[in-house]
Amino acid sequence: MRTYSLDDVYETRKRRDSWWTVYFVDPVACRVTLPVANRTRLTPNGLTVFSLVLGLGSAVGFAMNQLIAGAVFFYLSFMIDCVDGKIARLKGTGTPFGLWLDYVGDRIRVVLCAGGLAYGQYALTGDVSYVVLGAAVAVLDLFRYVNAPQMKRVREAIREERQEPELDLDPLSPDPLVPEPAEPLGRAPRPRWFFRLFRRLNRFLARHRVRSHLVSGIEFHAAVFVIAPIAGAWALIPLAVASGVLLLANEVFLVYRMWLFTRRHGVGSSQESREHVLV
Repeated sequence: MRTYSLDDVYETRKRRDSWWTVYFVDPVACRVTLPVANRTRLTPNGLTVFSLVLGLGSAVGFAMNQLIAGAVFFYLSFMIDCVDGKIARLKGTGTPFGLWLDYVGDRIRVVLCAGGLAYGQYALTGDVSYVVLGAAVAVLDLFRYVNAPQMKRVREAIREERQEPELDLDPLSPDPLVPEPAEPLGRAPRPRWFFRLFRRLNRFLARHRVRSHLVSGIEFHAAVFVIAPIAGAWALIPLAVASGVLLLANEVFLVYRMWLFTRRHGVGSSQESREHVLV
């Protein structure tokens, strides 16, 4: 059996990832991946199931008002979830079923933890705001992870029609397919240094493998299920609301960029066929 090095594991990291993963999870996940790959026969699917079990432990901790324990279990669950992807890429053992299991497992973990957090705080305080919080977190997560693949299908359908390169939906990344919108008459044009600054920032983040999304789904989960519980019960609602607003703002921006892309590259003659693809 091949012996892998830490450099081999580093090669399995995504080209660009969320800042939470790059700085707070990958450094641990890569070092856990190395002994798992070299000394065990654990499969990516087995690790996904183990991640889900840890997620259940997190939900139980939250339900019992053990916030720090719940946060630690959630972090470990997400870290193992990163390890399973690295093992799959390292050994070439990933499967379509594994992708489905990983995706569904993530959604189950979030729903269980949101429910556990809401139940634990409501049982302790009787404040219905925590029930609303749990429902809102679950719905927002579901929207984020239903919206993302649908946007991808729209882009793929149009790229297939036009044979265009894939659209980068990183908010700070300039899209070569969508020109910068012209300023309305009578309004002073935006300074070019503004765009150069964002391009330089995006290149800097790219060199460090960081996507320019301030709050994506991963950061949202980290804020609600790791940072806020460690900070204390007082932080649960404020941090969940703040991260949820930022996540929605990010999603609106991505939808806006996709709309610009579709408006520029939509094909009227095949409208019916593209709509059929998206059903």
